[in-house]
Amino acid sequence: MDKPTEGNSMETQQQDQRRRRFFRRAGLFGLLGAAAAGIGWKAYAHGGWRRGEPLSDAQLERMLRHLYVEIDATEEQKQRLAPIVKEAARDLAPLREKFHATRAQAIELLTQDRIEPAAIESLRAEKLRLAEDASRRLTRALTEAAEVLTPAQRKELALRFERHRHRWG
Repeated sequence: MDKPTEGNSMETQQQDQRRRRFFRRAGLFGLLGAAAAGIGWKAYAHGGWRRGEPLSDAQLERMLRHLYVEIDATEEQKQRLAPIVKEAARDLAPLREKFHATRAQAIELLTQDRIEPAAIESLRAEKLRLAEDASRRLTRALTEAAEVLTPAQRKELALRFERHRHRWG
């Protein structure tokens, strides 16, 4: 039988620490993803994205005010969170429009007399690229927002979303 050596023990501890860090980060991104989904759902429920329209500044402000109350945000946090959310919404709006435009292209491609697999594949790749760009931008915004919040505020958001998750599906 192999005896655990000091080097193996340190290596195991480092692996455990890396694993813990990974799961902490994954949990944080999951929490932030849930927060973003909750904000998005609230925006939809309060009249956002009607008829394919992007959120207005007034709708974003209303959503932010609700968030500030829920997390008991300080004035400094309010000043830092607002530009993060507004810039992300501004950056994501054109991606959303492009993504929705591909639906019309898909219908057009699929209703032609002759189906062109290469064109359909190209459209699929474009939709995936747009989704990846949106995901990357949303992740950046979530990370920036997480840096503004305290661990206690992030935990409070997680608890609130867990309590209300049955409402969101």
